[in-house]
Amino acid sequence: MALSVLLLTGCSGGRPQQAPAKPVYDLPAREVRPDETALHLTAALNGETEFFLIGLATGLPSLTGSHTEFEAKGQFVRLRLVVTGKGVSGIVFDTRRQQLVTESGAVIGVDNQAMTIKRQPDKVELGRGVRVEFDLYFDLPKEAKPLILRAFGGPTLTDMKNLTGTDIKLG
Repeated sequence: MALSVLLLTGCSGGRPQQAPAKPVYDLPAREVRPDETALHLTAALNGETEFFLIGLATGLPSLTGSHTEFEAKGQFVRLRLVVTGKGVSGIVFDTRRQQLVTESGAVIGVDNQAMTIKRQPDKVELGRGVRVEFDLYFDLPKEAKPLILRAFGGPTLTDMKNLTGTDIKLG
């Protein structure tokens, strides 16, 4: 009897038990906009903010809003971005603080007029688990190629000034 108990406990198959998969939300897939390329990047963190870049459009000569058409000085670049609050307290996320770095090393700030014309948010309060999706617009020289989004999540309890951004390569 003791031998059969020993044999049965020793023959567990040798495979470690896998934890059951965590449940996930079923979000419907959406088509990529005609002038945009889908980005398949991993999420990045800056402080207590998670950044997930999902789309990129380059070479846009102008933008049309509800009341005006706006010509680029060079070319508009549009980044589709999802940000999520990951901290225990809320932060004020400033869309205008984000920067685009080109292949030549130029650092370009968000184009405020383009953001206003396209009615994109200025500042958003991100509580824990709050997720917001929007576009960032930049006006780059015509020949410039965007390389990196320098993302700034916002002040946190441990970094009140949030001086250091997180660089996210676009490809």
